[in-house]
Amino acid sequence: MSEPVSIGDYALIGDSRTAALVSRYGSLDWLCLPRFDSPSVFGAILDDAKGGRFAVHPVAPSSSRRRYVGDTNVLETTFQTADGELRLTDFMPVATEAEKRRELWPEHEVLRLLECLSGEMEVEVVCDPRPDYGRSTARFESVGALGFRMFLANGSLLLRSEFPLQLSADGTLAGRATLVAGDRRWIALGHATDEPAVLPMLGDGAAERLRQTLAWWEQWAGRCSYEGPHRAAVVRSALALKLMAYAPSGAVIAAPTTSLPESLGGTRNWDYRYCWLRDASFTTRALFELGYGEEATAFLSWLLQSTRLTWPELQIMYDVYGGTNLKEEELPELAGFAGSRPVRIGNAAKEQLQLDIYGEVVEAASHFVELGGKLDRASARMLIGLDETVCKRWREPDEGIWEVRSGRRHHTYSMAMCWVALDRLIRLHEKEQLQAPASEFAVQRDAIGREIEEHGYNEQLGSYVAELGGDEVDASLLLLGLHGYADPASDRMRGTCAVIRERLGVDGLLYRYPPDSDGLPGREGAFGICSFWACQLLAMQGETADATAEFEHLLSFANDVGLFAEEIDPESGAALGNFPQAFTHIGLINAALALAGASPPDAGDLRIDQVTPVTEVR
Repeated sequence: MSEPVSIGDYALIGDSRTAALVSRYGSLDWLCLPRFDSPSVFGAILDDAKGGRFAVHPVAPSSSRRRYVGDTNVLETTFQTADGELRLTDFMPVATEAEKRRELWPEHEVLRLLECLSGEMEVEVVCDPRPDYGRSTARFESVGALGFRMFLANGSLLLRSEFPLQLSADGTLAGRATLVAGDRRWIALGHATDEPAVLPMLGDGAAERLRQTLAWWEQWAGRCSYEGPHRAAVVRSALALKLMAYAPSGAVIAAPTTSLPESLGGTRNWDYRYCWLRDASFTTRALFELGYGEEATAFLSWLLQSTRLTWPELQIMYDVYGGTNLKEEELPELAGFAGSRPVRIGNAAKEQLQLDIYGEVVEAASHFVELGGKLDRASARMLIGLDETVCKRWREPDEGIWEVRSGRRHHTYSMAMCWVALDRLIRLHEKEQLQAPASEFAVQRDAIGREIEEHGYNEQLGSYVAELGGDEVDASLLLLGLHGYADPASDRMRGTCAVIRERLGVDGLLYRYPPDSDGLPGREGAFGICSFWACQLLAMQGETADATAEFEHLLSFANDVGLFAEEIDPESGAALGNFPQAFTHIGLINAALALAGASPPDAGDLRIDQVTPVTEVR
């Protein structure tokens, strides 16, 4: 049993195919295999008693401190007791393809290294998988010198350990031992989808995988071209994004978790292990401008391939392979994080109409072209089809960017992104990247602009408003300036920023919309990315000093290893919602780039012509 934790008490490790959350107390409390949206193998974060965990910790009372090793995703937790000091190193091995071809690697592996640094310490290890969100009865069995094995519905687990573990009657592996200064013990948990499984070797083999993993992450982080203020926070955000990118397809998930609550004890608990199109343009911009052209292109490739499955209509989210079967269901047998029920898997928001995503997709493709990329005929045809859909549907009400469950309305931001979709495609036509009915699109674009300026702006309030003809604001209106619909420094945008800060601001943070306006019970925290949007807009308005102070204030809400959740409790500063949240880290990166006055890197530096074509999903 681990100590009570908060969402911010976790750190993330992973292999860009799946990821695990490890608490500051050494308990691995969340891991889905073989990919992010698979059923959980360890899920104690959602139910302390039923979810299952893989815990390593001192028996005696202890304090802990932790860090990522340099610019890597290798986690170190150091425990201090009255009698000694123990270092726990956690990671999921990664390596170059050449290294993997030279030697056999487990399909997935969690490696845990225990090192007694001084004195002596009695340590306890408990490995208690509870597959399928705790609903499976699968348990470990001994396979002699090969360790312990558990058969799952989607493969098998194989655990090998230099730490003494005993198999209990219920299939749990547990043991205690005293380590003295200089002792090192490896534990390896491997996963294989098919037979034969690769044994996760210990000793020198495990040490070599640690060396390769450190080198791989250091090399990847070293590619970051950003040299502006707060580089460490930007690189850490890039590393977090890489953990949430699904390497085989290029997709970037919103978060590796489900049902971490937006309000402790509340019902605002959603599954974020999918890919939202609303993140598309900001994700590609962040990756391109940090120098990660290959990752940005892979994401765009996934984006264009996935959306073809529903073309010319778009679904607001897809799974990592572009699948659309994300049926939402509740797991009533799980208690939920801090008693926050229901626990949900799947996401019913996929059924909603969200018109802004058309602008996100087309703008992402536009970023690619601006940096020297080329669109093939099929991709161009797809983009034209999306804009034809925009022309047909922009007058319709929708659920909007925040996916509220209170019905459809005429959202100003949705309409503005329809304007962006048409505007960007007209630009692509003018650059001879495709042949579109540009004059027809221009007529529709201009009609959208008139509608927004006449009904989406409230003269009395001096601000754009969330809904046409309304008098309320929401934080999505900041994006009118960030997406280029409106001049960030215009009187209308400055007035909008002022009203948003007045009505939605608290302690330098922003709520995304007024409380009690989304049709759901309870309240949520301040929304992380909205606060970074406001900071970015300040920088674009030339308010550099204020933007810098605001950015540094926002950095103070990261946890001790630099990770952000979806939301922040303004009263306590605690993390809320799914964790870590890609959208928040993308906002941090783009705000830092604006503060640094960064412009897109030279297309030649990105070497777009040498990475995978936009039409191929990797």
